[in-house]
Amino acid sequence: MQQQVIDREPAGERTRLIPLTKWNQYHPWPPLGGLRHLVFHAKSNGFDRVVRRAGRRVLIDEQAFFAWVENQSGRQD
Repeated sequence: MQQQVIDREPAGERTRLIPLTKWNQYHPWPPLGGLRHLVFHAKSNGFDRVVRRAGRRVLIDEQAFFAWVENQSGRQD
């Protein structure tokens, strides 16, 4: 008999939480210093939707990051 794998998360809803310091192991941009700047000013630039905190650990929601980048491309300040 074959075992059936059940996916408990809807397709397209998955996201990866990447520790801030490991971001550049997955993506070349932005560099760590630029990412820290975005996190530091998260409340004023809307980046707070991307940042997740677990204790002292700062995690970046990968899917939310790219949605934030898309949203910024049409914005004029």
